[in-house]
Amino acid sequence: MDLQDQLKNLFPDHKEEENNTETDKKKGIWMQDDPIICKYEKRKGKPITILEGYTGATEDFKILAKEIKTKLSVGGSFKDDKIIIQGDYRDKIMEMLKDKGFNVKRVGG
Repeated sequence: MDLQDQLKNLFPDHKEEENNTETDKKKGIWMQDDPIICKYEKRKGKPITILEGYTGATEDFKILAKEIKTKLSVGGSFKDDKIIIQGDYRDKIMEMLKDKGFNVKRVGG
């Protein structure tokens, strides 16, 4: 008998709250009707992917930027309401955003 079973026996009326942070983050991000624009550029000869057009809170967009960077294991930044990802990852990023429920539009090739 582990500790949780013992606690359930001691406090049968107690109801557990589900602490699933991943679903809380998904619920917290505001979904929009307009598509997020995913475009490709070269700066100083190096490819970058730029995401722009999010009309929600900047904190939600920063959370999204961090999640994209960690899943792809790449560098990037958040400047002027744009997510800048190092490298050409348009297809992977668009697939990730579509899985989250965003509309995504590909621009630039």
